[in-house]
Amino acid sequence: MAESKNETGWIKLFEDHKIFESIQKQGSFIIDSKQINVEREARLMAKIDHSFQLPKIFADNNLSILPISRGEYIISDIKTFSDFTPCEDPIIDFVFPGYIESLDYNNITSEAVAINGAYVSGIIEDFTQDKLLLPTVNGRMSSQAFNFNIYRNPPKSDFLNIDVEKSQIEIDAGFEGLNSLNLLEAKNTISSDFIIRQLYYPYRLWESKISKPVRPMFLTYTNGIFHMREYVFDDLMNYNSIRLINQKRYRIKENTSLVINTETIQGLIHNSFITAEPEIPFPQADSFERIINLCEILCNKVSITKDELILEYDFKESDTFDMRQVDYYTNAARYLGFVEKGRNENNEICFYSSQSGKNLFDLSIKERQIEFSKTILSHLVFNRVLSVYFKQAEIPSKTQVVQIMKECNLHKIDSEVTFKRRASTILSWLNWILDLIEE
Repeated sequence: MAESKNETGWIKLFEDHKIFESIQKQGSFIIDSKQINVEREARLMAKIDHSFQLPKIFADNNLSILPISRGEYIISDIKTFSDFTPCEDPIIDFVFPGYIESLDYNNITSEAVAINGAYVSGIIEDFTQDKLLLPTVNGRMSSQAFNFNIYRNPPKSDFLNIDVEKSQIEIDAGFEGLNSLNLLEAKNTISSDFIIRQLYYPYRLWESKISKPVRPMFLTYTNGIFHMREYVFDDLMNYNSIRLINQKRYRIKENTSLVINTETIQGLIHNSFITAEPEIPFPQADSFERIINLCEILCNKVSITKDELILEYDFKESDTFDMRQVDYYTNAARYLGFVEKGRNENNEICFYSSQSGKNLFDLSIKERQIEFSKTILSHLVFNRVLSVYFKQAEIPSKTQVVQIMKECNLHKIDSEVTFKRRASTILSWLNWILDLIEE
């Protein structure tokens, strides 16, 4: 598998500047944007919001990178990320204001629109429990000067002190109410973790400027769900003292009589037109939520290269990122007909929404879920496995699934190990469908 441009660039920079040697002797290495630009634009090379974006040379050596000024970055064996904690609480329904016409809550495909949707629907006010919230700060600004301690990864397991001087920060949204300033970082992509810097640097700036409490928050939006999380820093000087104190999930209550129940799903099984198996690798991508998120990302783009996808999208299903997972998820979306593959003017492999993929986002959220389900069940193997579920009132065993797969003439599956791996994807997707059923 070819390395990404970032991977190649960082390998060259580590060699040219003897970065490993400097870290071993001094504990860190300072690199400036001009040095990085020799290989590739620093804004692309140093844009690391999640651990999956770490170049392999960083990940393999427990290294990370943080900005310390407008043009400088520090590289060291530091712990910069925090895991997202899943939320098991019931989703809270909110009503969207009927008089709002300029914002379509069924078609939220950007972080800015997700923030606006959460604000006008009252989700942010409900989560913060603050009154008279108004948007006050957002965009790029200077961090001013501060310092902090950050945990070093084993075997060091001590702290590194870092000085920051006017580093550029960006705040997606800030809402001030009677009792607090709420700073939001927003993402419209699924990920397993985030870089603490995106909350810590803005927090350090604003806690020193105003008397009200400053509350760092993270908003994630995908597939109709607004996931709000609030954090605190127990020790102002400790970057790693971040702690989750509250999280809730919200969705906009749709003005529709459409219900997704058992009868709905059984109707899809019996009425779906069975399509011929495409000559595309059979899906090996267990998270259907990630496939939906990929469709959301591509919806508003002309196309995106494979290299750009690796930088922007979290394909990681385990503790380590494997480049093949990019192919697994793009192939899965292609298998369903929502994404197409081609080459751009530079002859780079790229991906773009098919017309079917674009049409998804003209639908309401519930209609979209039904369309996803209908498309999955138009493939014979998925249809037959789910039929077995309803007949025996329990999820079929992996052995049963493999037997059904062998009867369905699937594309290029020729070993028992491969059958079992693909069976996991079938079961995961069908569980996603079953989870849609409303009580």
